[in-house]
Amino acid sequence: MIFETVKSDGLAHKSYFIGSDGDAAVIDPRRDVDVYLEIAATNNLEIKYVFETHRNEDFTIGSVELQQIAGSDVLHGSKLNFLYGKSVKEGDSFQLGKLELGILETPGHTKESLSITLKDKSASEGVYLVFTGDTLFAGATGRIDIYGESEKKKNAEQLYDSIFHKILPLGDQVIICPAHGAGSVCGADIKEQETTTIGHEKKTNKSLQYYREAFIKYKLAEKLYIPPYFRKMEEFNREGPYFMGRIPQLKALKIDELKRLRDEGAQIVDVRQPTSFSGAHIPNSLSIWKRGLSVFAGWLLNYHDPLIIIDEDGSSIDQVTRYLMRLGYDNIYGYLGGGFSNWYMNAEPIKKMELWSVQKLKEKYDEPQIFLLDVREINDWEEGHIEGSYPIYLGQLKDRLDEIPRDKKIVIYCDAGNKSTIAGSILEKNNYEDVATVLGSIKAWKKAGYPVVR
Repeated sequence: MIFETVKSDGLAHKSYFIGSDGDAAVIDPRRDVDVYLEIAATNNLEIKYVFETHRNEDFTIGSVELQQIAGSDVLHGSKLNFLYGKSVKEGDSFQLGKLELGILETPGHTKESLSITLKDKSASEGVYLVFTGDTLFAGATGRIDIYGESEKKKNAEQLYDSIFHKILPLGDQVIICPAHGAGSVCGADIKEQETTTIGHEKKTNKSLQYYREAFIKYKLAEKLYIPPYFRKMEEFNREGPYFMGRIPQLKALKIDELKRLRDEGAQIVDVRQPTSFSGAHIPNSLSIWKRGLSVFAGWLLNYHDPLIIIDEDGSSIDQVTRYLMRLGYDNIYGYLGGGFSNWYMNAEPIKKMELWSVQKLKEKYDEPQIFLLDVREINDWEEGHIEGSYPIYLGQLKDRLDEIPRDKKIVIYCDAGNKSTIAGSILEKNNYEDVATVLGSIKAWKKAGYPVVR
């Protein structure tokens, strides 16, 4: 048996490649599918099937790419009207050489959610592992709020039944292969561990310690954000995204062309490290550090105005392109040739963002002219924050600017300083003149021994 986990940085997404005796299947592929094609070619395998555990909300699925390039059959749940592929139902099975893949319908996260069992018939008739999609993770269970508040209780009930009546009875020894790891927006507090089993989750997963009614109450109490791009991903992944065929080759822009496009409304995204952005950046550009793109691009960038990338020297463009195309951004126009250094070496104007140490914040944070803004998630703020700080989650900031005064100095902190720089760039773009961010933010604040309140 060939088995490989393909991880997508930033998204904390996991897809899986399995093969036997010349045939292969991919579970929940990402949009840049070259990695699966390379594994197949290396092992002389044909990608016969593509399984989707559900209509993914947080990234663009690669099923259409594999269907067009490799001729794969795309298979997904029957409780949603997909405009591509074929529907499967409970009890269906598929052969890959000596392997057998079986379908379990496990709704709760979404109506059409599936889990896929794998048996290695050459070794045993028992289930060896199960691909659980967004139903069951290491340390967590799938979110239930995708359809809105009115559906949450029903979804929690279905999720409980799917986990306790279909997945857990497979046996403690069965390996769990979820669609996401730690850092994903698709579950609360997913653990950072490479592998897990049903037995381990029964012992350690907090949400599996409850009886049915308590489980439902626990899930209803979860506080999770729904990024606006989820709706775009749901549309793409139901209808089938635009077929690319290959990774786009972006245009290297000259400075005059970038300035013209910026004046016409293009989105200028600076993917350098936050401290580099703070030291100097192109006016009216948005800071989203490279590894933060997968999390925050969908909150802050639209799908119609051209996207232009600024990096240090042009060396990270391929990776940035992959991050953005996985989120369905087909409006990536190009990048500044030569990177940011080309900008300042040609004597173009720059802006800076003021940086504060936690010591300076401690000295000044309670002064009346300071507005201290906490852009972490509300759960984090409730667990401990700097006294007097005002909470607005970064993803919601651009829609809540009316809550931020223009006659005070805005000092922003987050977990470690990365998100605060994004927030500062949003405020700058909206003509806030006196903005500072805190290096190390709450992490450094606590390290210095300064107090937090609940």
